[in-house]
Formats: sequence, structure tokens, C-alpha cells
Amino acid sequence: MKKLSSSFSFGGIQSVYSHASVVNNCEMTFAVFTPPNIKNPPVLWYLSGLTCSHLNVMEKGEYRKKAAELGMAIICPDTSPRGDKVPDEKDNWQFGSGAGFYLDATKEPYYKNYNMYSYIKDELPELIGNNFDFDMSRQSIFGHSMGGHGALIIALRNPKNYKSCSAFAPIVEPSTATWSSEAFKKYIGPNKKDWEKYDSVALVRDGFYFPEILVDQGEADSFLNEGLRPWLLEDVCRKSQINLKLRMQSGYDHSYFFISTFMSDHLMWHKERI
Repeated sequence: MKKLSSSFSFGGIQSVYSHASVVNNCEMTFAVFTPPNIKNPPVLWYLSGLTCSHLNVMEKGEYRKKAAELGMAIICPDTSPRGDKVPDEKDNWQFGSGAGFYLDATKEPYYKNYNMYSYIKDELPELIGNNFDFDMSRQSIFGHSMGGHGALIIALRNPKNYKSCSAFAPIVEPSTATWSSEAFKKYIGPNKKDWEKYDSVALVRDGFYFPEILVDQGEADSFLNEGLRPWLLEDVCRKSQINLKLRMQSGYDHSYFFISTFMSDHLMWHKERI
């Protein structure tokens, strides 16, 4: 593991690291905010959306002040493998670099690199646990858009690993959303049954359970009806007795202006449960 940068912020330390990932077969980058004056802080994972990296939320998410006050470590992984040897479609923002969809690919040539599910669930937490004085028995997870999808499916499939889960404008049913279904086909193959383990609506319908989830969604989000459709998750959660708190926010879009507005709310939500 190599430290790429480190800066003081609100009394804590914002750092960026890289390491050789085994599951993604490439060098991966992630950001870590360590809060001040607390031993063994709990860990909150933030998963970013399509076209993003660790940089977007680190530079525009405005989480450090509240995280420092609450004594929470924030970890922001990249969204996909990257590198000259990693297969990509450079003219397609919905696939390849920046669009890993937090799944484990099974098809050539992507299965060698695109294993973000295993990376977030297993490899990176192990690396963090071995190199930082964080309390890995207290982890929570949240994310935005594609990263909201990632947070939901990872929490639903591994409820014992996380104390809480939330999302900003998540893709709740990627198996039927136009901007994710084509990526699923390339990563996993044409059998839609294989897609369901990476689809939060399908997971809840199949009996996977997480006790409560917070979702904020902007009503002015241009992707609301195309790729996000939070009412689909609301419907299955109601039927499955999952306590979903869906907050439709008037006037807000899909940008980091929206995310930064409600970031403190989400951090406090997780702090109460972690």
C-alpha cells in the first residue's frame, strides 16, 4: 500500500492511497478520512456513482466537518478497476472505467478485473483492518446513484457486516434500467436470473433483508424516471416489512449540490446506528 497524499482537515487527516488489488488484478485507489481525537473510530463506506472516482465525494461531498465532529472514519473507494490492461469502452460512460456497478463479472474479458463486489465486501476491508486503527466491528455503508445501488445490494446480501445503510438517488432496479442493464449483459451474460443478486428490488423480493434504509432522492433529478425509480424499492420494502425512509427532496437534482446538502443528515443517521 502506498500513500499518495495526506492533508489536515477539520483536525483530522484526509489521505489517498493506492494498492495492488488481487481481485481486480490492477492498482486501485481509495481515500480515507481519519477523524481527530478518537481511538478506533467506526467506519463508514461511501460508494460513488457512474463516471466518478474517489475524488468526486472527497472534493465535493463536504463530509469532513461532520465526520470529525461525530468521530467517524470515512472510506471512499474508486468505482472500478483502471489501467492500460483493463478492458474498457472509452466512448461509453455507462460501461467499463468508472462503471463497475459493484458486481463480480463472469464473462470474458471482464471477469479478470471487474470484481468490485468482492473488492468492497472483502479485499478492501481486510486491507483497512490490517493497516488502520479503525473499529471494523462497526461498519456502515452508503453511496450515490450507482454507488447507492452498490450500498444497497452489499448491505442486503451481508446484513451482519453493516450496522446501517443509506443512499442518495440509488439505482434500485438495475436489471431493468436502460443505463445499467446493458452493462450487466456484458459483465454477467444474457441470463437475467444471474443479474438478480446485484439488484436490490430483486433481492428484497427474494427474501433478503436489512432492517432499515434511508434514501434521499431529488424530485428534479433528470434520471428519476429513467434509471432510479425509488418507488420500486419502496413497494417491495413495504411488502417485506423493511423500514425504508424515502425522502423526496423538492427542487434537488442528481449533483453533488444535492448530496452535500444532505450529507450531514446521512452521517448522523449512521452515527446513531453504528
